[in-house]
Amino acid sequence: MEVTLLGTGSADGWPNPFCTCASCDDARSRGDVRGQTAALVDDRLLIDCGPEVPRAALRLGRRLDAVTILLLTHAHPDHVGPQALLFRRWAQLPEPLTVVGPPAALDVCRPWVGPGDPVIWRPVVAGDVVVDSGYQVRVLAAAHDGPEYGPAVLYEVTDVDGVRLLYLTDTGPLPPPTLDALDGARAHLVLIEETFGDTHDHGTDHLDLATLPDQLAQLRARKALADRARVVAIHLSHHNPAVPELRRRLADLGADVVDDGTSLLVGPEGVTVRPPGQPAPVRRTLILGGARSGKSTLAERLAAGHPGVHYVATARIDGEDVEMQERIVQHRRRRPAHWTTTQTRDVAAILHDAGPGDLVLVDCFTLWLAAVLDDGGWDDAGCWLGSPDHLRKEVDELVTAWRTTRARVIGVSNEVGSGIVPDTASGRLFRDTQGRLNHALADASDETLLVVAGQVVRLSPAPGLGSRFETKDARR
Repeated sequence: MEVTLLGTGSADGWPNPFCTCASCDDARSRGDVRGQTAALVDDRLLIDCGPEVPRAALRLGRRLDAVTILLLTHAHPDHVGPQALLFRRWAQLPEPLTVVGPPAALDVCRPWVGPGDPVIWRPVVAGDVVVDSGYQVRVLAAAHDGPEYGPAVLYEVTDVDGVRLLYLTDTGPLPPPTLDALDGARAHLVLIEETFGDTHDHGTDHLDLATLPDQLAQLRARKALADRARVVAIHLSHHNPAVPELRRRLADLGADVVDDGTSLLVGPEGVTVRPPGQPAPVRRTLILGGARSGKSTLAERLAAGHPGVHYVATARIDGEDVEMQERIVQHRRRRPAHWTTTQTRDVAAILHDAGPGDLVLVDCFTLWLAAVLDDGGWDDAGCWLGSPDHLRKEVDELVTAWRTTRARVIGVSNEVGSGIVPDTASGRLFRDTQGRLNHALADASDETLLVVAGQVVRLSPAPGLGSRFETKDARR
């Protein structure tokens, strides 16, 4: 599980832009500006989304297009910025977004969603369990303000590999039912609020440096934390001492503070910290090129160092096509014997099922598309008989699986549009659809490589060009 902290500050951030206290002055002098707390999990699950969060993600180099589940803790405006739902609608993403939260938080969001928007509402209360997008989300009670803002909740998020995150903000000392629910939870990462620092008479439902030690002691006594769990303080404000001093005092409690933009790579054996600005590891590589350009050889070379590769061959074997059979034989001879090979066009299912430690190599998307079109059928004149809506659905499912897979993936596809215009309707259909498919896959990739005569060119996305898949002219 990868957890990126898009913000670690309280409602007014840290420093407060109007404040001249020593804590704010120190933060300004060091350029340490913290935005409203939010956490992005595996690029797919977002916890809290105040008005600053979408721009914070962009400044930190993160996109939100793969988010399919949004967890809201309560209706305070630093946790719910409903305009993000409008921004998402304007991007015309086809995947549905599940919005989970207490009734009051969902009520804030509903006016920002149109009747046809792909949004699923999941109102929850403490004790509910939601399974969505590959995660089990357990809803916990918070001690925070009145029912008009929620009632506020906290979350326990568990992925398919059993890695567990506790998100504990906003809250005062945890209610007894929440502590009981966390008996034996053995979370690997705990994000816990510490809003008021050395201000102990704040009279609010928040934690501070006087109440946090007892809270952590109770969680540890109940084995709510795994042996190598990492505890990170969030929802920080200028009531805290300067960060160097805060870090020292938190260390005494077995906790830490990290910068906005920090990614925490969480596994059963511990947590690895990737500071902001450090490039994220490449997870999705698309390799384009013409016939015999060397694209498949490059893909296999990139995968060669991985201990277990799942090779997905999309070619359909025609018993009468001797030349194609020889190509397949050559490919097989080139691949290491310990690789697993699956011959299928159901690439989306394999990408959905693959885990974080897997490497999936798809060769290739061109033959996948040919199979999809062939399944639609052709008439005697070479005109396609399939449904454009079904084709769009197949492509959307593939691109969504490519964008959201937890595995390291390498895909190969042909550039078929650089030559002459095909003189048949079927040829033009295939060329145009392949170009749009490549565009959509490249937009969902971390890197796109073009192979020309065995030479590799790294491509950069062109600003302002969208890649929404369209099939309006698919029969022309």
